[in-house]
Amino acid sequence: VQLQAFGGGLVQAGGSLRLSCAVSGRVLRINVMGWYRQAPGNQRELVARIRSGSSTDYADSVRGRFTISRDNARNTVYLQMNSLRSEDTAVYYCNVFSGLDYWGKGTQVTVSS
Repeated sequence: VQLQAFGGGLVQAGGSLRLSCAVSGRVLRINVMGWYRQAPGNQRELVARIRSGSSTDYADSVRGRFTISRDNARNTVYLQMNSLRSEDTAVYYCNVFSGLDYWGKGTQVTVSS
């Protein structure tokens, strides 16, 4: 099972980015898909996750600015990030749970102030 993330980059504060993560390989029903992030010197933290029934959870710091969605037919999860702030700068990792946890390699998001 492989997870490949796309969409990171450099953006000015107030701007937007859209991350996507495609899951490939032999995977059974995916229960939860999510995004985590890790800034230098910080622990990895949950950004947002979406369950198979489409219920979602968001970190307080991103609620109202970020939107997570999934395309089950494509085994892909998206993260639309709006009103980006410098504190959103981090490496973003996608994660899926399908009986086991699977992680992508991460994509860098840098927000300049």
